[in-house]
Amino acid sequence: MSTQPAPRLTRLLEAVLEVGTDLGLRDTLRHIVDGAAELTGAASAALTTADPARDGLTEIRTPGRPGECDPAPRLRMPIHVRGEEFGELRLAGRPGGEPFTAEDEQLLRVLATQAGIAIGNARLYEAARQRERWIEGAAAVTNALLTEEGAGDALTTVAERARLLADASAGVILQPTAEGGMEIVTASTPEDPDGIVGATIAPGRPVLEQLLGGEPVFIADSATDPRMTTHVRHRFGPSMMLPLRAGGRLIGTLALPRRRGDRPYTSVERLLATQFASQAALALVLADARRGRERLAVYEDRDRIARDLHDLVVQRLFATGLMLESTQRRPGADDVRDILGRAVDELRSTVQEVRTTILALRQPPAGPPTGLRGRVLRETASAAARLGFPPSTHFTGAVDTRVPDEVGDRLLTALRRALADAAGRPDVTRVEVAVGTTAAPPDGPGVRLTVFDDGAGPGGEGDGEGTTVAWWSPL
Repeated sequence: MSTQPAPRLTRLLEAVLEVGTDLGLRDTLRHIVDGAAELTGAASAALTTADPARDGLTEIRTPGRPGECDPAPRLRMPIHVRGEEFGELRLAGRPGGEPFTAEDEQLLRVLATQAGIAIGNARLYEAARQRERWIEGAAAVTNALLTEEGAGDALTTVAERARLLADASAGVILQPTAEGGMEIVTASTPEDPDGIVGATIAPGRPVLEQLLGGEPVFIADSATDPRMTTHVRHRFGPSMMLPLRAGGRLIGTLALPRRRGDRPYTSVERLLATQFASQAALALVLADARRGRERLAVYEDRDRIARDLHDLVVQRLFATGLMLESTQRRPGADDVRDILGRAVDELRSTVQEVRTTILALRQPPAGPPTGLRGRVLRETASAAARLGFPPSTHFTGAVDTRVPDEVGDRLLTALRRALADAAGRPDVTRVEVAVGTTAAPPDGPGVRLTVFDDGAGPGGEGDGEGTTVAWWSPL
């Protein structure tokens, strides 16, 4: 017994049910096209969209059937979603060139009506899913920027997360330049990033008015759009350029280009990406403020420690030294005077080292050292890693105010050479650095640098207990 083909009504019901089985938009459209071809016996079927930018889809078609590629006759049926035209179903080719019948048109109309409902549901589902992903992504960026994770390179964190969310070829951040243009300062891309960072948009370009004004810019094809002028534009196709703006402050622009030939961004993607950029900008501002508060707390703590050292430790040491000096001047045994003399010298040395520590605490930790004292301290701190111990450093006189910059540069050169020589000898266990200004003969006004170490290096000018390097320059 031969199997009879199913009645067309049954096939219509099966096609309608098949259309509603998937929530993804692309799969839904595929079921519509396949169902239309199956119902009518068409050799080929295609669904073209009226607004490709909305859903990122231009056309879905069947692969066609061999031997049935005769383009005539044709049948077209519009599809509407919530009263708006979504696209059009186009059928072509019948076995033997037979025309489409009124029954074919009626079946296709029913399928198109059900397709409109299924497309509407698929749109809602995909929009909800996209919105959830972007919201989760914005929350993850905020959490990373306001904690230790991702705080070290905040702009790269934003660019990387946005690239993944947008399914873009690159995540790029541009910032305004002093000349009035914009420059790419960071880029996240799984492909070759060569040449992207550092690319600039020159001042006066039309697109800058929008970007510097905090307006989003949407590009259909970066390679051919006349507004795009960077030398890397030929690599990319559809793109979004979104302002990173918070509290009236423009931090920069987030650009999310896709590869050439990739689907355009939908209106939903544009909206969600714009909202993400606003949230990311706020997170960047909050993260910067948090780091500023932490730096301020460190500065305040360093100042407090310096004040405590000066007000308590130095004054007490100085008073103790005065007491020992007065005791030394009293009549008594010579050995007692010698012991007291050495104690006074040690106290003076301790006072000088504490003052040096106070100066180091008052130097901004994040910036370059200021003044000759700070520069000398930086050099001795760097040498500590090579020596295995910190050199002892002493200052006398107004070295910060009396020594010109060019003289200070020569002094630092001599200091680096002496410290490098000391670090190159394995028997060195102690290094002392002294910098002081002189105002009287025999040297006259000048600055003197003395570096002593306890290693008996060849050619040294020491007294056999170590090596002393002296350097002097007139002021």
